[in-house]
Amino acid sequence: HEPMLLLAITEFVANSAAFTYFTAGALERNISSDMLPRRFPLQLKTKSMGLFSPQLHERYPNHPMELHLSARRQPQLSCRPDALHGALFSSAEAFVVLPNATRVPAFLLNIDANVTGKPIITRNRLGGTVSLKGVLSVLQVKRLENLLKFALWLFGVPWANSECCPHPVP
Repeated sequence: HEPMLLLAITEFVANSAAFTYFTAGALERNISSDMLPRRFPLQLKTKSMGLFSPQLHERYPNHPMELHLSARRQPQLSCRPDALHGALFSSAEAFVVLPNATRVPAFLLNIDANVTGKPIITRNRLGGTVSLKGVLSVLQVKRLENLLKFALWLFGVPWANSECCPHPVP
C-alpha cells in the first residue's frame, strides 16, 4: 500500500557509463580564473603560480592562466553494500594565456584520487555524501599537490555533498 522505489546499480552498469563518458570525451573541462570562487586560495594568474614556479612569473608577468582537466583513463567504479567506490585518473594541464589569446603550455600534473559515495535516505528523500580517500600526484610538486588536496577538500567535496544531499542529515 505504500509507494516504493527499488534502485539497483551494478558495477557493470556504472563502469559502462564511465566508459561511455570517457570515450565520448565528456570527462574534460577547461577552467579559467573567472570560473573560480573568489575565496579560492589560488587564482589562475602567473603571479599566483609564481609560488610554485618563479620562472613562470618572471617569463610571463601577471598573465592569466587556464587549466585543462581531463581523465587520462576510464574511471573504475566498484559497488559495495555500503557505498560506491571510484578510482579517478586525471591530469591537469596549465596554460599561460598571452595577450593575443595564444595558449602556452606551463606544466602538467597527473593526479589520481580514490572517492567514496554513500547513499543516505532521510524522510523519503534519497541523497548521499562524498568523501575523498586519497590523492596521488605523479609529479613531485609537493606544494601544488597539497594545494590541490586542500582545494578538493574545501570546495570539491562540499560541492558534491551539496549537490547530492542539499539538506544534510542531522
